Amino acid sequence: MASSTVPSSTPDRPPRPNLVFRRLRGARSPAEFAAAVRRAAREIGERVACDARYVHRVEAGEIRCPNYAYERVFLHMFPGRTLTDLGFVPRSSVRGRRTRTAGDVPAARTAGPANATGETSGAYEPYETQDRYDTYDPHDHEESDVLRRAFMTGGGATVAAASLSPYGLASDASTAQRAVRRAGASDAGALEDAVRRIRLLDDRHGADGLYRRAAAPLRAAYALLDAGVTRQRTADRLYSGAGELAISVGWLAHDSGRFDDARSHYAEALATARTAGDPGLEAHAFCNTAFLARDAGRPREAVRAAQAAQRVARSLGSPRLMSLLALREAGGWAGLADRSGCEQALVRAGAYFERGSSEADPEWMSFYGEAELEGLEAQCWSTLGDWPRAARHARRAAELQDPHFTRNIALYTAELADDLARGGLPDEAAAAGMRALDLLAEVQSSRVRTMLAGTSRVLLPHRRATGVSAFLDRHAALPRAV
Repeated sequence: MASSTVPSSTPDRPPRPNLVFRRLRGARSPAEFAAAVRRAAREIGERVACDARYVHRVEAGEIRCPNYAYERVFLHMFPGRTLTDLGFVPRSSVRGRRTRTAGDVPAARTAGPANATGETSGAYEPYETQDRYDTYDPHDHEESDVLRRAFMTGGGATVAAASLSPYGLASDASTAQRAVRRAGASDAGALEDAVRRIRLLDDRHGADGLYRRAAAPLRAAYALLDAGVTRQRTADRLYSGAGELAISVGWLAHDSGRFDDARSHYAEALATARTAGDPGLEAHAFCNTAFLARDAGRPREAVRAAQAAQRVARSLGSPRLMSLLALREAGGWAGLADRSGCEQALVRAGAYFERGSSEADPEWMSFYGEAELEGLEAQCWSTLGDWPRAARHARRAAELQDPHFTRNIALYTAELADDLARGGLPDEAAAAGMRALDLLAEVQSSRVRTMLAGTSRVLLPHRRATGVSAFLDRHAALPRAV
């Protein structure tokens, strides 16, 4: 066997922070900079799933050299610079290539435990493992066959199923239930990446095609907790990752109308948070519980869960999180027909939002911007029966939404159509409904379908109005959801 290479990062030599990249970010928050990276990628036809955590990892030195797609995006953003000018190390120093002979097995599969960055100390050092969910590069022959197939096949559910398995999160129940070895940092990284991948696919395609595929990786995640760990930091990451995965899977159930399943997953995440003493995870679990209670017709529970989330979140130092939680409370008050309570919560939500983003904002809140603020306020006014006001906010939400969040654009547009229909503007409602139907070619969301079905019923008496008949016929021709 060939002699081992020496990793550039070992347990007793922590990663060196990338201060150059941090300076280039400037005054922008990690989430804002991540959004700029995604915009730059679209400008040159690349697809990367950059988020605040990725930016943190780069700046912390955990990502010493980006994969090819990120390289092209960064060089586009900062013309005239090289990767080393951006604070990265030369690609040759991290790839750890060696000449393989027949029968060789990459040492990443046979070597000892992974270190804190997910690298091994064997003869073959994996390259940029934390980025493999973000893009497939045809020039990187070290990508696994499983991952290559995942990114070449296309469809959302197919990609989700295939891309959750290469890092130890099984996509079949038998493997998920198999006894696992003692968990390490690479397992924690796999868990975190699985959560990101689910969120990315949900943002683009909706939940309906993903829920069943994500349940087995969740079982595998909790099997990792039972396997035991040697380091407390790794244990904390595993508990946090398992809880976030439970919330993500719960959300897929929630958005696809499986409320009982969602409630169970959110309760599991809440128990995990309290076991681990993780206030951020606890606030997230309460946040989603409040949202579910509102949608399930339990507004008083929505208020209590949102208030509990705010009590936990006050110590976290994130005004944007407090803003979202105030909106969850407002939705509960609206469901109770308490206009005063709703308005007070909306005022708090707006005041917190105006404080801006901060380093303390949780990674999972990447969806929460001005568009979501407007959309959730629209839902409150709609619940209270103030259709013109609801329509104004829904229209603004659809206009402001980042194109990356296709599911949310469909949701806001469907909300707008329903508000216009109930507000006595059938022709405008039909036009908005048509736009929402166009988006269903990309989005699988029971929530959007349910809203459009309600709009269709409201518009039936107005079939002769401009555009209404065409909308009703097209809606009636929709294939049934699987």
